[in-house]
Amino acid sequence: MLFPSVCLFLSAPAIAAAALGSHQIPLQQQPLTEGSSQLSKIPSLGFGTSGLGSGIPFLGFGTWNLDKTNVSEAVSAALHAGYRHLDCATAYGNQKEVGKGIAHGLKSLNLKRSDIWVTSKLWNDHHDPSLVEEAITQTLHDLDIAYLDLWLMHWPVGNAPDTGKTQLDYLPAWHAMEKVHKSGRVRNIGLSNFSPAELKDIVDHSDTKPSVHQFEVHPYLPQSKWIKYQQELGITVTAYSPFANTNPTYTPTKGDPPFLLTNLDMLAVAAKSGCTTAQVALAWGMNRGYSVIPKASNVKHIKENFGALECHLEKEDLESIDDISKKHLKRFNNPSKGYGIKLFDGLEDA
Repeated sequence: MLFPSVCLFLSAPAIAAAALGSHQIPLQQQPLTEGSSQLSKIPSLGFGTSGLGSGIPFLGFGTWNLDKTNVSEAVSAALHAGYRHLDCATAYGNQKEVGKGIAHGLKSLNLKRSDIWVTSKLWNDHHDPSLVEEAITQTLHDLDIAYLDLWLMHWPVGNAPDTGKTQLDYLPAWHAMEKVHKSGRVRNIGLSNFSPAELKDIVDHSDTKPSVHQFEVHPYLPQSKWIKYQQELGITVTAYSPFANTNPTYTPTKGDPPFLLTNLDMLAVAAKSGCTTAQVALAWGMNRGYSVIPKASNVKHIKENFGALECHLEKEDLESIDDISKKHLKRFNNPSKGYGIKLFDGLEDA
């Protein structure tokens, strides 16, 4: 078995303790300063060994596929609701609007840039080492900030500069990202959507260990062994699509499980805990020791999702949600066919 089996059951009060315990990152990457008072108000996964608790907050706000017409307002509303972790990407095509939302939210709340955590991602068309510098410059310009807290490589595949053909080319791009990291414009660097073999290749042939790996995780795709494997390596996990197929981006196909937020097992836990099913899905993820990045454009839903920090789940609740994947195991984001390259090799429902 490639990854050791484990089940993590953390009560809500234990989340912060877990963040400062087994999920710390070695001091290869730069933690935020002690002055990040607003960040410290939300349970976070601590980087480094300082024990300050400054790091990537457990609960973030995702911006994937948020419409340009209201994403600025949504980002500002998220900051007003209490979010201090924003997840962005060049490929989302809305970073200028996200930047406007950041500026408005910080100004209206009298916050400093250091009070929030901002993640973005290197897109496939800039994997060539000669283009990586251009990519970070454009990202910072679009977001109108001086630095990123975290810069991820969005996929292990890139476009060949001469033919545009998709290819596996992550190592040269990663080494170029390491140089950007040393410049101080990126506090941490990490990966997204990598397979076990690809992650090992990065770790074995680089000076800087990825601080974070972001990939799809939800009750239909728990990936428990994969998560535990990375936590043991000192790599923090961020889960995207925590609501699974509730995300309208995923086109329903024959045989799909029911929408996660209407799943009967989820509804039962929600009724027992006094939380909404969205809050249950998020609390389940945070209890497993990783950050989650739900997205929403409606202020009501933005606030509802933030309430997951107050959603207490008992051990039997977590076990009940763990069992959902025994009935329905499904990965919803797999562009292997479109890229012509097998992705997620060795992982659940690849």
